[in-house]
Amino acid sequence: MAPEISTKALIFACNEEDLADGETLRLDAEGGIAVYRVDGEFFATSDSCSHEKWSLGEEGELEGHEVLCTLHMARFDVRTGAPLCFPAVLALTKYRTVVTDGRVYVAPNED
Repeated sequence: MAPEISTKALIFACNEEDLADGETLRLDAEGGIAVYRVDGEFFATSDSCSHEKWSLGEEGELEGHEVLCTLHMARFDVRTGAPLCFPAVLALTKYRTVVTDGRVYVAPNED
């Protein structure tokens, strides 16, 4: 039996079935968080491209584990937040995701 996870400090993102593989969504929490689903796993990063403020959760294109910023074609690894090409040089903030009872949560980062 899996241990019960407290969801008090977590941010609800969506139900598992609400986000299909290859889809993204944007949360307003923490200044904007992008949530991605790749091969049945959920990942989360800061929503704005680190090169220029552009929503990755709403305007980005997910290609495998890479999200493409459609404004200037910067790419990031959704597993780590690392920039993969210019013009982006700064990493996105990465957030931990938790899936429990069919619900997807994002753990806010602590300062």
